[in-house]
Amino acid sequence: MLGTFFNPQSVAVVGASRDPEKLGYAVLANLKDGGYQGHLYPINPKADEILGLKVYPSVLDIPDPLDLAVIVVPYPFVPGVLEQCGQKEVPSVVVITAGFREAGRDGLERERELIEMAQKYNMRLIGPNCLGVIDTTTPLNATFAAGMPSGGPIAFMSQSGALGTAVLDMAMAGHIGFSKFASLGNKADVSEIDLLEAWGDDQASRVILIYVEGLPDGQKFIEVARKVTRHKPVVAIKSGVTASGSRAVSSHTGSLAGSETAYKAAFRQAGVIRATSMEALFDYARAFAYQPLLQGDRIGIVTNAGGPGILATDALEHAGMEIAHLRPETTQALTDYLPGAASVGNPVDVLGDALADRYEHAIRLVLDDANVDGLLVIVTPQAMTEIEQTAHAVGRMAQESDKPVLGCFMGEARIKAGVDVLWQYGVPNYPFPERAAAALAAMSAYRRERDRPIFEPQPSEVCIPVVRELFDRVRGEGRVSIGDAEAWTVLECYGFTVPKSRLAKTPDEAIEIADEMGYPVVMKVASPDILHKTDVGGVKLNLRSADDVRDAFDLIVYRAGRYVPGARIWGCQVQQMVQGGREVLVGMSRDPQFGPLVAFGLGGIYVEALKDVTFRVAPFSRQEADEMIREIRSYRLLEGVRGEPPADHEAMVEALLRISQLVTDFPEIVELDINPLMVFEEGRGAMAIDMRLVLAS
Repeated sequence: MLGTFFNPQSVAVVGASRDPEKLGYAVLANLKDGGYQGHLYPINPKADEILGLKVYPSVLDIPDPLDLAVIVVPYPFVPGVLEQCGQKEVPSVVVITAGFREAGRDGLERERELIEMAQKYNMRLIGPNCLGVIDTTTPLNATFAAGMPSGGPIAFMSQSGALGTAVLDMAMAGHIGFSKFASLGNKADVSEIDLLEAWGDDQASRVILIYVEGLPDGQKFIEVARKVTRHKPVVAIKSGVTASGSRAVSSHTGSLAGSETAYKAAFRQAGVIRATSMEALFDYARAFAYQPLLQGDRIGIVTNAGGPGILATDALEHAGMEIAHLRPETTQALTDYLPGAASVGNPVDVLGDALADRYEHAIRLVLDDANVDGLLVIVTPQAMTEIEQTAHAVGRMAQESDKPVLGCFMGEARIKAGVDVLWQYGVPNYPFPERAAAALAAMSAYRRERDRPIFEPQPSEVCIPVVRELFDRVRGEGRVSIGDAEAWTVLECYGFTVPKSRLAKTPDEAIEIADEMGYPVVMKVASPDILHKTDVGGVKLNLRSADDVRDAFDLIVYRAGRYVPGARIWGCQVQQMVQGGREVLVGMSRDPQFGPLVAFGLGGIYVEALKDVTFRVAPFSRQEADEMIREIRSYRLLEGVRGEPPADHEAMVEALLRISQLVTDFPEIVELDINPLMVFEEGRGAMAIDMRLVLAS
């Protein structure tokens, strides 16, 4: 689908220049010097020859078919060049030129013109405002970066071209290698989703890295990433997670940054490993790219120093990993071989005077232990340490094993030679145990996400036509908010239990309803214009007599009129008083990039103060709903403390799944809160006490 971007038979550089200071020269020189073997066509109407290559006035003058055009001309000329590429039937175009959406309203109009042109001629377009593309296997370097990176199994896409140049320079320094690189720029056409789909099947790429500022279609990203991460790790870093960062993203490429909460949930549901720094992004990448996948959480440690071994133990456990318990035969074999002062538990301390042969013997024994899933080898540069020989030993053992082996050669000047040796064997090195532990934890997280059951929505039996008719009527009345009895109609259609409730237009009606329903009762103001009833004194609880009901009705209506002048007051809702459960919140807000973001947390008045809430993008699976509930910090309260019975966990899972289905069935719902959902003890279910719902205007 995108093959001609990375393995074209012919490439034209439109805007090729004789001036070494111009981008058009740099792109052409990179293609030529990078070893590209296909047909290379410089395009410049004012030149005959550049870098020993024949120059053509336009792409239409090239006598042969053209697979890829790289456009490096000033932005006023880009539409005309793109038109010529369409007439030439060029399938793939990279627009390096800037001055489009990132430049403001006029630039946005220019970018729309490019999109229309590409669609007209069925061309795929990367950019504009980008660095270009690289494929080290082809080889192809269609960028203005300063040189060609080392080859390797890492595919990297970046919305930021400048960040890409820094990363490529780091690759040229060694210890990391790329299969493919793409700078996406403004993403007028080709996006992360397209590349993810294409690179998911790329045999040269073992891991895919993404630097993302914003995603054009969050739901599609989740769908594609779920498929890719079944067989290939994807690691992403998201910028613009703070308010200031979000504004910077918008001014950088004109992207919407999206909410941090939505990205966190979406990456997790898609099986994408989230890195919180560029350092972590490449720490994780090296582990995935060069070592076998981790099959369990039990890690062995071999070290020549006690302190770093303890640090590694702490770091691994803090990262959620397990320190492996070595089998008795392993500890006995270590005891028989190592000096008496050595530690044969885990960490295995081979002592400061250990030479390479002692390390090699200990590593072999630990790797052969069935209780060990992965190994961290720590080396500190002591006077007798054979750094390079030890690195060779680590490398040989890693190549003989189907378990991941990571190095932690600590130091700088003396250690460098050993790190270079490890790189020859494809063993990643981390200067500190904490970074190695984080890389192993990322491998473990990927394994868990990969092994999840394949997501398949399992819709419940609901009554869509009734809800559709209600929404149409509400909108027909010029309203967008729904609460009280209307909200309960929606909930009942989706299988929720709701309290008994009736509308009273007068105090006498309220007393009559309360007498029939039985005391105590709750009363709430009934108004389409007042959603947060408690804020205006519009709720009264535990009313135990007719006098209580009459007084409450008069007070609620008075307060509503006073605090919300002009509000339509229908009367008061008289409601069954529900007691004896735990209050939780189930809510939804619609994210502009990912769609319905469902929330779960403790309910009542504490939700905003405690902010103990978890999120998932709908639709989601039963397992994900279960995890949402268990993730809140206060989950222990739902399990029951000090003799309390546990809350009905299955009822909470079912509530989340039904809300997930509701907001998926009706994309016009932009906000929804069930607060509280009263959850009774195990086996007794739950009841939706109050809900507010807002439709798109």
